[in-house]
Amino acid sequence: MKTEKEKMMAGEPYDAHGEELIAVRTKVKRILHKLNVTEYYTENFQRVINELCPNSAKNLHLEPPFYCDYGENIYAADNVFVNFGAVILDGAKVTIGAHTLIAPGVHIYTAEHPLNADERAVWENCKPVTIGERCWIGGHVTICPGVTIGDRAVIGAGSVVTKDIPSDSLAVGNPAKVVRKLNQE
Repeated sequence: MKTEKEKMMAGEPYDAHGEELIAVRTKVKRILHKLNVTEYYTENFQRVINELCPNSAKNLHLEPPFYCDYGENIYAADNVFVNFGAVILDGAKVTIGAHTLIAPGVHIYTAEHPLNADERAVWENCKPVTIGERCWIGGHVTICPGVTIGDRAVIGAGSVVTKDIPSDSLAVGNPAKVVRKLNQE
């Protein structure tokens, strides 16, 4: 029989309120507290980021305040910069490609909830999010569960990304729509 964490990682319905997941999130909240009150650009600052996101490149930069559920499900490649006030709900894997810039206030969600209120009280599920290399995610963008954003894409400020965005595209709006292809010469 699978644990609730195993169900979560498999994208199956799970109970987020079980002891195992609460214990992990409680540990993460302690690390987040350290991150959000640690002095910038010290050796300890980067050590806290690496403790929080052990599956990310060692040069991941998280500008405090930053919030996430688990940290271990964030897979950020080299030279990813995440600006102030980002929230990553990482019940499923969140992959961020190298040299991607994430502006202030961006929210990335992997968690989904049933529309039926009785079911919603009992379970949720998660879908992974993938952001390609050399992307720019504008301020206060929301990226919904299961979305893939291709390499070098730009998502305009305030957009809500509900569907996949191809590489070399500028997408804006709510819901975000591709408004033009980008020339990447």
